[in-house]
Amino acid sequence: MMDDILIFGLTMAEFEDYSLKFGLAALILYMMFIIWNLGKESKAGKYGMMWMFIGLGVGFVGFVAKGIIQKLLGIE
Repeated sequence: MMDDILIFGLTMAEFEDYSLKFGLAALILYMMFIIWNLGKESKAGKYGMMWMFIGLGVGFVGFVAKGIIQKLLGIE
């Protein structure tokens, strides 16, 4: 029943899938901007900025890697 509902020509499941991917991509980009701005305001330099991106960005890198691994193994 729920799959019969169309939003912008997509089924509910397709719409939710695309919305989740777009929303998470937007949040990840925003987090990268926050890390860059934090490094710029703290005058961290190139080496400090690199470590800030590594340290603070590990969470979303792991999340993206999980999605890629699931896609490669066919687990969804």
